[in-house]
Amino acid sequence: MDILLTIFGILCLIAGLAGCLLPIIPGPPVAYAGLLLLHFTDKVQFTTAELLTWLFIVILLQVLDYFIPMLGSKYSGGSRWGTRGCFIGTVVGLLFMPWGIILGPFLGAFLGELLDGRETTKALKSGFGSLLGFLFGTVLKFVVCGYFIWQFIQVLL
Repeated sequence: MDILLTIFGILCLIAGLAGCLLPIIPGPPVAYAGLLLLHFTDKVQFTTAELLTWLFIVILLQVLDYFIPMLGSKYSGGSRWGTRGCFIGTVVGLLFMPWGIILGPFLGAFLGELLDGRETTKALKSGFGSLLGFLFGTVLKFVVCGYFIWQFIQVLL
């Protein structure tokens, strides 16, 4: 049974890493499930504090994944219209996977700024800020999934 749980754990970690790029798969939660599967084997026992800390990080990252593009738009000079447009673009972008999740926040921030009466260059700056926020969120997901893989390998060796 331990071998089966370990194999499924490895598959979850690989799927979690792929989920950092594929918006259909929630990367960090799937990778966390891989660690949980390993925890249920006789070989490895993570502490409760480790499991709860990792769970908190995964939940926080999943929530931030929707807000980081808005923060990118805001901190690149975007107005409330741009931030709201970014949020609406994120929600609408979920309907048009996979490109909608990338282009939605950008277009939402851009159009929101244009509706606010901003110049095209400032609207583009806000849109690119949301795109950079999205990319930063993707990097954070890769870091967390990479850490989970490192933990998995470390305890098996």
